[in-house]
Amino acid sequence: MKMTFRWYGKDDPVKLQYIRQVPAVKGIVSALYYVPVGEAWPKEGIASLKREIEDNGLEFTVIESIPVHEDIKLGRSTRDGYIENYIQSIQNMGGLGIPYLCYNFMPVFDWTRSDLQMKHEDGSTSLSYDHQQLENVDLRKDDFSLPGWATSYSKDELDSLLDAYEEVDSETLWENLEYFLKAVVPVAEKSGVKMAIHPDDPPWPIFGLPRIITDEKALDRLTSIVDSPSNGLTFCTGSLGPNGDMNIVETIRKFSRLGKVHFVHTRNIKRTGTHSFYESRHPTEFGDVDMYGVVKALVETGFAGAIRPDHGRMIWGETGRPGYGLYDRALGAMYVYGLWEACEKCNPL
Repeated sequence: MKMTFRWYGKDDPVKLQYIRQVPAVKGIVSALYYVPVGEAWPKEGIASLKREIEDNGLEFTVIESIPVHEDIKLGRSTRDGYIENYIQSIQNMGGLGIPYLCYNFMPVFDWTRSDLQMKHEDGSTSLSYDHQQLENVDLRKDDFSLPGWATSYSKDELDSLLDAYEEVDSETLWENLEYFLKAVVPVAEKSGVKMAIHPDDPPWPIFGLPRIITDEKALDRLTSIVDSPSNGLTFCTGSLGPNGDMNIVETIRKFSRLGKVHFVHTRNIKRTGTHSFYESRHPTEFGDVDMYGVVKALVETGFAGAIRPDHGRMIWGETGRPGYGLYDRALGAMYVYGLWEACEKCNPL
């Protein structure tokens, strides 16, 4: 297992020299945030980022993420060009020895929250999601800025995308994902890159848009599309955790045993309704995810990929990018590492 930490580049208030001081953290999760969606990532740009990370005594372990262009998800005639650019990006990162690529296939929106600063009794704040609040929003009429957009769209661009997705149901989206994977996974395997799809967050449809990576059945289907060690999962406990019908521990055990879990996001959540939740402190007792069970399952199945503490609370007066402060994520990293050490020593392979 390699403990990693997400870093948003030079403009991130959480500096690499601070991350390096967190015990057990060896790797960095980052991306080229300046490259427009759909363009190939230049090898020198990736190499420059890698050098900066290594100059600070860390390793560039995971790219999260190379966004998938909407034309690919929509199955438009232009998708092959964007897929070729994606292939070039994979080859470039593989050529530089970066082993893991986290990506997602969520239409229009990336992870989505209704509140970035939910206040807790102890004075900390965290991200939360209230489905009812979003159900009352009309994206075509309301002036509404939604947390978690993968990119920013003008009003006309957003309307155009929403119109296009009216013709795309869940099965069509699966077909377009299959087309994409059959093109890119063989290249990833040859390039030494393990692709790891991130579950939809939250794991249900929003604004009438289909979402398909939502449960164990979906993970089964995804991993069966291309039989390759490079076709795998980013298992995000906080994204799948709101699905109260899932047994998170047994699901991660199953896919880790199959060698399909390449990257893990550890985050706890507390469900406040069928489709509502907030992001809690990492330890098991504060949420609905059995974090001890998750780590124990990974240890017992010989997981050897990358893991990172996912979104944390803002604590101790820290300000910055919501969910991505230093302090609570550092606490989360050490909590998970402590669980890992204990599980390894109690359950030696």
